[in-house]
Amino acid sequence: MPSRLFAEASAPRGALAQSRQGMVTSPHELASEAGREVLRGGGNAIEAAIAINATLCVTYPHFCGLGGDAFMIVSDRNGASFTLSGIGQAAAKLPQNGRPIPLRGPGSAITAAAAVDTWEQAFTYSQRAWGGRQSWKGLFQRAITYAAEGFPLTPSQRFWANFRAKEIGNWPDIVRVFTAEGRIPEAGETFRQPDLARTLTMLAENGGRDFYVGELAQRIARGLEQAGAPLTADDLARCRARNESALRVPYRGGELISLRPPTQGLTTLEIMGVLDRYDVASLPEGSADYYHLLVEAVKLAFIDRNRFIADPDFVDVPVERLLSAPHLDAQARSIDPRKAAPWPDVFKTGDTVFIGAADPDGNCVSLLQTVYFDWGSGVVAGDTGILWHNRGASFSVDANSINVLRPGKRPFHTLNPGMYFKNGRPNLLYGTQGADGQPQTLSAVLTRLIDYGMDPLTALARPRFLLGKTFSDSRDSLKLELDAGQAVFEELKARGHEISPIPAQSPLAGHPGAIQIEDDGHFVGAHDPRSDGLALGL
Repeated sequence: MPSRLFAEASAPRGALAQSRQGMVTSPHELASEAGREVLRGGGNAIEAAIAINATLCVTYPHFCGLGGDAFMIVSDRNGASFTLSGIGQAAAKLPQNGRPIPLRGPGSAITAAAAVDTWEQAFTYSQRAWGGRQSWKGLFQRAITYAAEGFPLTPSQRFWANFRAKEIGNWPDIVRVFTAEGRIPEAGETFRQPDLARTLTMLAENGGRDFYVGELAQRIARGLEQAGAPLTADDLARCRARNESALRVPYRGGELISLRPPTQGLTTLEIMGVLDRYDVASLPEGSADYYHLLVEAVKLAFIDRNRFIADPDFVDVPVERLLSAPHLDAQARSIDPRKAAPWPDVFKTGDTVFIGAADPDGNCVSLLQTVYFDWGSGVVAGDTGILWHNRGASFSVDANSINVLRPGKRPFHTLNPGMYFKNGRPNLLYGTQGADGQPQTLSAVLTRLIDYGMDPLTALARPRFLLGKTFSDSRDSLKLELDAGQAVFEELKARGHEISPIPAQSPLAGHPGAIQIEDDGHFVGAHDPRSDGLALGL
């Protein structure tokens, strides 16, 4: 990802939001406002999160949308929690050509999209368990308005259209829906999506399952078939998010929770479980010792990730062993504090959005939603305005791979929102954009929040790292923001790290958000100042 990512955008913004009544955070101000409006109207955290996500499907179409997947952690104030893992499965009938899966185009649109089912299952729960008072239809009103009447196009959307300008000519659907007769719109220019407005109206009026078994599902299936994708109406009908118990690992007297495989929630928890074996707070924050420890823990967890994490319906994923005390102890002992371990890993890219919501009753949601790459597959399903994701491109065609493509199989997913519990209650909601960077970014954010006691804005703004390849640097080097300081760079190099400096406040370092719920019920939150996101309190 180029360091110039937000050169065209407004200056990085960041503010620490505080409230005693509730809070939301997302990467776009209009979306955060939609969530706050729901809370102000007596809605709960689930209802606010759905309104935010629906709005982002309009205002951040390059990073998320109805044609993608979603992941949600839900908890009440007393810690009663569950996860919704919304992963679309591979088509039942797949091309049998033996060729690699293309990264874009209809050949990459080979998995169903589970985001809408994730919303509907969460909404049903909120009505049953939390006494939800908002109507399903009402949660879509802002999104419908922005799609029909327009909104100021974001600098981020313009950047990613410009960044892909040489490719967009090969994506006729992107040209048709997301340009002005072939011209990339300017930031701030009013941008409308009338087809998507009609689709959102159908969802609002007919309910979420219309996406999978109703009139809308038939239109989606026809559009995908016409584009050349293998997905059928039957594939859509079989698509369901999974309600599962969270994975858990102890940390500093509390507990971190995340989602089960095939997500990499296990990876983040393994990193943090290794770090729990060290007195992190005794290391000067931001020192070479600090970064070295985090990077070495990341390497160990990523090696396990690439060996084991896939759809547990198809392979045995040793979750309990990887998070067991003996394994974490052994991983921690294997770290050499003075020498970097080799790093032969392969970087996986992807883009997404983080949404956090907490209501006055202390109910919480931590949510990530994605179309995988920016602009997903590049395929829009007919006249629905729905940009389909390309998550199927993360499958392998190598028969020996644990993530080999199979009909009905769910692909490996980098998305892993999380929560941190203290005394059995939610204390932190967190998540980040960034694919492979997600566990890495979270290791830095969580240690700064928990071990060093920083407020969310300070923790999010501090220098971060990214291990592996990027859009603009093909080396498997350790990228580190320049404001980490020259002495840190020199010491890390002396320990054997191959360092690639990146600008301070670089978007390479992820776009996390966080909400902290203090013991007295006070909410404090922020979205990364590297992004144009915003946390808002009531």
